[in-house]
Parts: sequence; structure tokens; C-alpha cells
Amino acid sequence: MSKRPIIVIAGLASENSTFTPSRTLAPAFHPLRGDEIKTKYPFIRQGTPLGDAADWRGALIGHALPGGMVTRDAFEELTGEIMTRIKDIVASNKLDGLWFDIHGALAVEDIDDAEFELLRRVRSVIGSDVIVSASMDLHGNVSRELAHQTDLITCYRTAPHVDVAETKERACRNLVELLVKVDGAPKRPIKAWVPIPILLPGEQTSTRLDPAQHIYATVPELEKWDGVLDAAIWVGYAWADEPRNRAVVVVTGWDEASVSKAAEHLAGLFWEAHQDFAFVAPTGTFAECLDAALASETHPYFISDSGDNPTAGGSGDVTWGLTQLLARPEFRSTGGPTVIYASVPGPEAVLVAVEAGVGATVTVTAGAEVDNAHAGPVTMTGRVHSIKIGDKHAAIEVVLQVGSVFAILTKFRKPYHLERDFTELELKPRQADIVIIKIGYLEPDLYDMAADWMLGLTPGGVNQDLERLGHHRIRHPMWPYDKLFATEPDLSARIIPSSNLALIGPDE
Repeated sequence: MSKRPIIVIAGLASENSTFTPSRTLAPAFHPLRGDEIKTKYPFIRQGTPLGDAADWRGALIGHALPGGMVTRDAFEELTGEIMTRIKDIVASNKLDGLWFDIHGALAVEDIDDAEFELLRRVRSVIGSDVIVSASMDLHGNVSRELAHQTDLITCYRTAPHVDVAETKERACRNLVELLVKVDGAPKRPIKAWVPIPILLPGEQTSTRLDPAQHIYATVPELEKWDGVLDAAIWVGYAWADEPRNRAVVVVTGWDEASVSKAAEHLAGLFWEAHQDFAFVAPTGTFAECLDAALASETHPYFISDSGDNPTAGGSGDVTWGLTQLLARPEFRSTGGPTVIYASVPGPEAVLVAVEAGVGATVTVTAGAEVDNAHAGPVTMTGRVHSIKIGDKHAAIEVVLQVGSVFAILTKFRKPYHLERDFTELELKPRQADIVIIKIGYLEPDLYDMAADWMLGLTPGGVNQDLERLGHHRIRHPMWPYDKLFATEPDLSARIIPSSNLALIGPDE
């Protein structure tokens, strides 16, 4: 290929629980267009090896905070713009590649496999000869159809995800190397796909601990095999009820025997450990977690209010945890153990607090505007400790001190993952007795701050007790929903043909 390959960038990314009543609208994706995309990703900027190796053309990407299902109107609006922009690029250029920047757990009303549907539509414009490289979250889903429509596909190898940029860069590097190393039509990699009948939450498959730690440590070793280009394991997304939701292995490369052997090896490791996956921390009811925190001599003691985790697909406005916390007599006086609680949305509550100002005593009601299945709105009287305006997610944040509890209220839901999320609100999490966050496993900043922690098994749209949620459409048998398997699962590699060939065989 004498000229630099032309590569378009497009994709929609979110993680959407079908058990959460909230809905995700188009503005939540904060779409980036054209050169805005190259600004977001430094590794494809001009002056970098990848940036100079190809002509990168941004169509549209959108990354939404996890939540409830994406409305069909939102999907059609964003997909329509992606199609229009790609058509404009294709009208005057011969396209060589597509970087498909997705998550893999996009749940859309009335669509079971949204990433496949998006790529199917894009393929109708760019054609089947264009090479597609997809980068994904390991908590995404890879259906047989999605594997067919892609040529290169990879995902994160850590949970918590500390290799996001590395994964996206790998997807782009693999694509560029494929496009520039030969003249004429690039040779398409061979793809070995293995579905595994396991569906577990990320909190039981963290790469901080075995068995996931040693399983994922095997991935880069397999890439050293002759004939193997990339290996990846998807845990799948547990809080959506779709036929595609399950664990999957995909290995790509140039030698069918090598990619098949590598894929079957990874799938075998995963299945052999299916009974060994356990929660990443001690678990308990919310009351048990509070009792343990109060009895502990080490502080700060962190508690995950996991059932309403907004970064897993929770609506973020469940008030159950805060209601339970404020009912405890230990925290009713200002001299009680210091507790930080993050967070509950209350648009009207924060406006009342802002108008009253720091230091004022206010009575406000917040939460349960979307998800009130577990508790109703919570009414509190407390002192306005701090106010912050202008946050990307929350817009307005207010800290209300009620007894010894410092409750964070927001205009819009927000995840709290960083120490500065608290210090910018004049809170000192390292000096608190207890810090309670709507999260699952602790993100690195939180993990580093925690002297000890527990995972609270609390209600919400991303309840860790998966069997209580009521999955009806996932495939069976599926661990842990089915404890007995009549036969061992078929973990043989399926060779998925290129997108310019017919997909042979039924969906599995």
C-alpha cells in the first residue's frame, strides 16, 4: 500500500442494565466528532508513530455513563449521524480501515445485539472489504455475529481497568500493521471464537485475585505463540437479560491450528475455574457491613453500596442505603463516627442548598425519582457543608451534614472513584471512620485509601445476587444459574469467517 491507509473512527459505548428503570438518552453519550476524537486519543495524534502511519478520520464516538437501557430514539439518532458522517468520508475517499470504539454491553430498547446492529449498518456503507478493528471492555459481549463483522477484536485485560488506553492503542496498532505490511488487499486474520456458559459479575472476576488473575496473565503469553496476533477473554455483562450475555474467548492470528489451540486453552482455564470465582472482598448485608466498620480498629473503612453502582448500570438514585444509614442511632449526633456517603441525586435539594449557602441548615428531599422499588425519597435536615458547581457528571454537588453523616447530593448522578472527588468537596476521606460509595470493586484510588473494606450486598438494578434479578432470556445451561450440567460444555474453537464471506452455522 503506497499511501497512508485511511481509517475512520466510530462507535457507541455504554454499559446498560436491563433491570434498571432509568433510560439513557443521546446527550448522555457526549458525542465527539471529527478531529475532537483525535484530541481525545493522544496515540493517534499527528507526530506519533500511529498518528503518522495512517490518515485517521473521525466520524462520531460516544461514551455514556452506565445506566438503564438506551432508548431506541437515542440509538437511531446517534447511529444516523455516524452513518451520515461515514458516507461523507467514503464519498471522496477509498476507506481502508475502521476502528470500532465500543464497550460491548450497549443495551438498546428492542435490539438484542446493539453493537452488531451498529456495525452491520456501518458495513452497508463501507463494504465488506474494509478491515475493522474493535476495542472493547472485558465486561462486554461478543456474539458470533459481532465476531463475524469484525476482523480484529480485543479487550481490556485488567479489572479494575487500568489498561484502557493500552487496549485501544493495541487495537489501532494491530489495524495499522495489518494495513501497511502488504501491498494490495490485506490478508485477513483467522478468528477462533469460543462461547463459555458462565455469566458472573465483575466483582467475582477481578484480576486482582485468582482465578481471574492467573487466567488473564496467560493472555500475553499466548500472543507469543507463532501464528497468534491477539488473544482476549470477555467475562460478559451480567446485568442484562439478552441471549448474547456470557463469557467468550476470541483469538486472532495467521495459523488456524495455533489460534484454535490458544482459544481452547483459555476457554478451558476459564471453565475449569468456574466454581472458584468468589467476591473480591468480604461480603455482607448493609447492616453487617456497618457493624463490621464500627467494630473495626482500622480506618477509613470502605463499604461498597453495590446494588446501585452507577458505573455498572445502576440508576444511581436508589435511596435504600442512605435511608438505612441515617436510621442508625450511632450516627445521629455530630460527635458520632464520621461517615461519608456518595451519593444520591436530588436536583431540587441541591438548588435549595445552593440558595441557602454553606453553613445554613436546610431540610431537603432527594432520590428515588427513577428507581423507587426499594425505598422512597429520603428527607433530611442538616447543615450545608460544601457546594461545588461545574462537575462534568453531577453539574452541582452539595455535601449535607446530618449528624455525623456527610451525605453527597448531586443534580445528576455521578460515580465517585477518585480521592479528589471528595477533597474538592472539602471532605477528608482518609480521616473518616467510614466511607460508603455506590460502587462494586474499589477503583485504584479508593483501594489505596481503604484501610479495610466490605462489599455490601444491597438492592438495585445491578444487584450482585444475580439469581434474584430474574434473567429469562439468557442461554441455558449457564453457571451459576444452573448448577448441574448434563454434559461438559463444548469448548471447541469455532473458526469465524471474514465479513466478506457468509457466516456459516447457526448462532450458539
